[in-house]
Amino acid sequence: MIGKLIGSVFFLLVLSTPKYTRAQTQRSDSWMEKKIDAVFSGVTSPDAPGLAVLVRQNGKTLFEHGYGVTDLRKKTKIDAHANFRLASFTKQFTAMAILLLVRDGKLRYEETLVEIFPDFPDYGKSITIQTLLSHVSGLPDYEDLMEAEEKASGRGENGGPPIWSPEKQIQDAEVLELLKKEKSGKFAPGTSWAYSNSGYVVLGLIVAKASGKSYGDFLPERIFAPLKMNHTVVYQKGKNQVMNRAFGHSKENDAFKETDQSPTSATPGDGGVYSNLKDLAKWDDALRNHTLLSEKEMQPALTPVRLNDGSEPHWPRESNDDNLHPGKPVSYGFGWFLDPYKGHRRMWHTGSTMGFRTVIERFLDENLTIVILCNRTDLDPERLSLQVADMLLPAKN
Repeated sequence: MIGKLIGSVFFLLVLSTPKYTRAQTQRSDSWMEKKIDAVFSGVTSPDAPGLAVLVRQNGKTLFEHGYGVTDLRKKTKIDAHANFRLASFTKQFTAMAILLLVRDGKLRYEETLVEIFPDFPDYGKSITIQTLLSHVSGLPDYEDLMEAEEKASGRGENGGPPIWSPEKQIQDAEVLELLKKEKSGKFAPGTSWAYSNSGYVVLGLIVAKASGKSYGDFLPERIFAPLKMNHTVVYQKGKNQVMNRAFGHSKENDAFKETDQSPTSATPGDGGVYSNLKDLAKWDDALRNHTLLSEKEMQPALTPVRLNDGSEPHWPRESNDDNLHPGKPVSYGFGWFLDPYKGHRRMWHTGSTMGFRTVIERFLDENLTIVILCNRTDLDPERLSLQVADMLLPAKN
């Protein structure tokens, strides 16, 4: 009788323990979701432009939520399917395209601009694919060159219609021609570090030349389709469409104005990809599982660049829109910042362009990923993402 009683009690314990554990887990998950939601629920109102937030750990989604609307005309609610312009978040896809072409044997990291574009001026003889990927090429800033070209032509401002506008956007080939007119770079390759949109526009052109396909065709074929990122688009105005599109906005005098496209919005390699939380979860899985490249093949992208003398690079001292931390040390691989956060290894990137702010933070040892996509420029997704990280990362001694 006692044996039967003990057996019955044991049986009941076995049955009840998993349910109790599941209930505990559910309460814990719900508590964390509320904590994360509290970070974002007050930053926008239901009928204003807003943001989409994704938090994943160990390949599972912990939090996925949209706040606000995709535009002020239809006022469609932002959800996990809303497609945002990624801006410089795009650079990791451009870098992946180059890595794939190197793996295919169609490119070498040591190849120079003059080897790839024989009519490029002599200063391109020491600019390699590797220096372009890691922002140590010294390539001139094409937006500065656009401004100089406008002034030289007497157009723009008070001198008649500008050469480039949101309606007549600069194209990749025009960027390359502006760079070819220069006699020298900003600095000798490898001697300094400066964030370079020009470098990633040129890398987009290199992807096209090496593959025989346009950048806009190569990425869907080699990256998006294999990963079933079926709603991620390399967008170019007048050439294709973005479904479930979020439009960019800026705040002016306490009111929002749609500011979605600029004269530089048609250069895809430095910032032209649109995507959503559902597709970016698949991207996160692919990075974690080494779906497109082996861990060894991916390693160059996750190795911080050093200058020619072996020293650590620094952000330029002069402040501008592309200079996040003037004068401070910077750790950058290929398409990824690699600076640790409070002792936690990470790969991350922000994006900032007319109407949009974005960030992806991937904490490597904790398998934690945070993605925030904003269709308004008055929010700071990097700061918000690190608030969430502080909740989920263990403290380091």
